[in-house]
Amino acid sequence: MLNSFKLLPLSAVISLIVTSSPILAQDSTTIKSAEKGSLETITVTGSFTVNEVVDTATGLGLTLRETPQSVTVITKQQIQDQALDTIIDTVNSAVGVSSEAFDNVRNNLSSRGFEISNYQIDEVPIAWSLAANSGETISDVSIYERVEFVRGATGLLTGVGDPSASINLVRKHATSTELTGNVSAAIGSWDNREIKADIATGLNDSGSVRGRVVAKYEESDSHMDLYQDETKVLYGVIEADLTENTLIRFGGSYQKNTPTSPTWGNLPGFYTDGTKTDWEISKTTATDWSEWDTENTNLFVNLNHVLSNGWELVANYNKIKYMKESKLVYLWGTVDKETGEGLGSSLYKSKGDSDQDSIDFQLKGDYSFFSQQHEFVLGALYSNQSTVSTSYETLGDIADVGNFFEWDGSFAEPTWGDEEIVDVDMDTEQKGLYGATRLSMSDSFKVIVGGRIASWERKGSNYSVDTEFGDTGVFIPYTGALYDLTQNHRVYISYTEIFKPQSAQDRNGDFLAPIEGKSYEAGLKSSFLDDMFHTNLALYTIEQDNVAQADPGYIIPGTINSQAQRAAEGATSRGFEFEVVGQPVDGWNINAGYSQFEAEDADDVKVNTQMPRKQFKLFTTYRLISLHPDLTIGGGINWQSKTYGQSVEQGAYALVNFMARYDINSNMQVQLNVNNLLDEEYYSRVASRDQYRYGVPKNYNLSFNYSF
Repeated sequence: MLNSFKLLPLSAVISLIVTSSPILAQDSTTIKSAEKGSLETITVTGSFTVNEVVDTATGLGLTLRETPQSVTVITKQQIQDQALDTIIDTVNSAVGVSSEAFDNVRNNLSSRGFEISNYQIDEVPIAWSLAANSGETISDVSIYERVEFVRGATGLLTGVGDPSASINLVRKHATSTELTGNVSAAIGSWDNREIKADIATGLNDSGSVRGRVVAKYEESDSHMDLYQDETKVLYGVIEADLTENTLIRFGGSYQKNTPTSPTWGNLPGFYTDGTKTDWEISKTTATDWSEWDTENTNLFVNLNHVLSNGWELVANYNKIKYMKESKLVYLWGTVDKETGEGLGSSLYKSKGDSDQDSIDFQLKGDYSFFSQQHEFVLGALYSNQSTVSTSYETLGDIADVGNFFEWDGSFAEPTWGDEEIVDVDMDTEQKGLYGATRLSMSDSFKVIVGGRIASWERKGSNYSVDTEFGDTGVFIPYTGALYDLTQNHRVYISYTEIFKPQSAQDRNGDFLAPIEGKSYEAGLKSSFLDDMFHTNLALYTIEQDNVAQADPGYIIPGTINSQAQRAAEGATSRGFEFEVVGQPVDGWNINAGYSQFEAEDADDVKVNTQMPRKQFKLFTTYRLISLHPDLTIGGGINWQSKTYGQSVEQGAYALVNFMARYDINSNMQVQLNVNNLLDEEYYSRVASRDQYRYGVPKNYNLSFNYSF
């Protein structure tokens, strides 16, 4: 399983873990959780990591060291220090995950060689709109306390998806009984302007009812010609202690993005003579009338009740609505090097909405058996998502693209028809029952076993094709074991699965069995310096089976020429990750890691080559306690190896970032962030259709923050 690696030697990495010796570090600070529904003690261990429990992988409420999978947390402090705005920003800062920009709205996320299609909000699985074209990946993170990444298969809690990773967004909670908060303003490159407020307070004399509001407004031009964006974010939550053991939380979030001249697709990669193009970074394929407005609304209710025996009952309801309206132009083809001509165009006007209702119940607690304490969780989930997308015909002649060298976006907008054409009208239903327990075989040896019975069905019309497929009663196992070598070093192994229904049909017209993702992982989790500094080394193998492949010579019964498919053993990914995070020295915070994998199909052909095989990510800050305690400086490096599509290649590159913060007084701070400090020119996407997209050049952000 894990002994077939053809990767870099690990001796130096293992030596670092085993021989690390204590150095000066400040003591950890213990605080009491203000949530009546959990009542646990939280140990703060520096600004970039905490020993809070995470439910993203198992639902058992385990710490990072107790979870037998690789978990990375981007904390509120790191979000502030790096001036991270969106989910994509956190992805680009987290070890072992990467992103690829399709355009200004859509992004592809990946980990360990596979696409990430799972995400959660407060541990509740949430579905993106079809193709994630409603701005989900550019959702603002100002309303979240932290972002968690669990790598590997996560089918126990998420049910459906790929064996890559799951992203959990942890909302900010209303825990303060006193008026507190902060207000910030920022300016940046390309006339970026931003204002944000985060205010919390008690709403009655006893503090049993509390509220919190987060609001943000941002507008900016861009390094790309024509493009501008406006973002509005609003979040509110109220928490009430109904009894000493019962907490109710309800609220909602709203985000609207109204960009001007967004792109759809990327820049042409080749001239007609076969030579490669080299456009200005500011070059765009958008028009002056292009638009892609997105609007996301989430209403939620959470109920936490602690029973008399200490068990906890949790109920969650989420209602999410995605909306989008777009008018877009897609340019395709190759360009004549002399005349600039040769590109064709596809025009698209559409609107769509996606409504999802989900409800989740969970019972968790502990029990005594054979003189040991064990933990358990039982849960049930039901969700239903309805998606409708319509488009409009173009009437009359369509303008010619002409000389692309002179393209300035003044491409004539066509006349659109009034009749709405229904492209997609689909309903997706998911059900799941799951359970897991952590058995304490001894004080130093723990075993986790669990499973999920999952059902997923989709039916409706997809571009005039009636579709109905899915799977019911699929069992997804979860197993893991952890053993304490010493008080500070813990080894673990785990086996997890996930499944993904597919619409492919075989020569008999039957739908293929769901794609199965299997994840095997072994690792070593260590802590040093009174739990202030953590390391994690993980080795893994991931398999994806039942992948649809063409069945030559057969068509699907009842069709004219639809190629029949067969289920085959699919891609395999093998790799390792090493991560260090914490506060090794008083005032010094660090989050760094290296990841590497190889992914091949059943014929040993590399797959998903647009995903970087090797990555190194580092971000660190240091407060000059002895010299100037009001000053904090920091920076980071994001390096990745070569990526390539069918024709376009991006060599290895590194992005260097810098930050500095000065505390004017205990309430006021000013902070400077410079991203891509060395102004590295790189592609943020190497598309399969001979296209590429430039990454963001050097830019700065200067912010002022007032806390009270």
